[in-house]
Amino acid sequence: MPPDEQPPTPPSGLDWKDGIVPVSLRFDDPYFSLADGLAETRHVFLAGNALPGRLQDGFHIAELGFGTGLNMLATRLAWAGTGRPGTIRFTSFEAFPLTAPEIARALDAFPEARAMADDFLTQWAAGARQIALPGLDLTVICGDARSTLPEWQGQADAWFLDGFSPAKNPELWSPDLMAAVGAHTAPGGTFATYTAAGHVRRALAEAGFAVERLPGHGRKRHMTRGQKTHPPEHPNEH
Repeated sequence: MPPDEQPPTPPSGLDWKDGIVPVSLRFDDPYFSLADGLAETRHVFLAGNALPGRLQDGFHIAELGFGTGLNMLATRLAWAGTGRPGTIRFTSFEAFPLTAPEIARALDAFPEARAMADDFLTQWAAGARQIALPGLDLTVICGDARSTLPEWQGQADAWFLDGFSPAKNPELWSPDLMAAVGAHTAPGGTFATYTAAGHVRRALAEAGFAVERLPGHGRKRHMTRGQKTHPPEHPNEH
């Protein structure tokens, strides 16, 4: 199903911790770090993918878990800060999209990101999921990524793997889905994620990435990043 012809949006189901941090009732997990989500995005997803240094016109970022759009806005800020010309692409896979008022409320915790969110929020509220922003073309593909990602025709230069925690949302970290991430990564492309769960690292290694564990953000001891270096392994061929 094309991104502009998407199924009805199911209710997101939110609670608000301290009235600020959105928490998914479905997965009992916050949408961003309780210890400054914008700083975590910059540490994990931007620095973990060597961004903004690698950004250039046509660079394509893909993401599992759009959530509040914070990662997209942090990327937009970083790209604008480089002063380089052109447009980058950002494709995100999201099963349970938040409403525009929910996103706006969540982003109020991050004035820097919220200040450049109005054009995105206006189009999002109108139902758009393909959104042209200054310097960034956004596509949010709604539905179960286990179905939508394998059908995607794109190739990402960098992946932000930002689903809810593997313990709470294991479907978004399965070996099959990590294999699909690898299959939709350009040669030399990268991924970064906040989790260092062993089964996730192994699945990404099997998907063709050279995987390394690094210091995490805040209280999280470790995070993971990797680079696509070889075709995925097929054990039955050995």
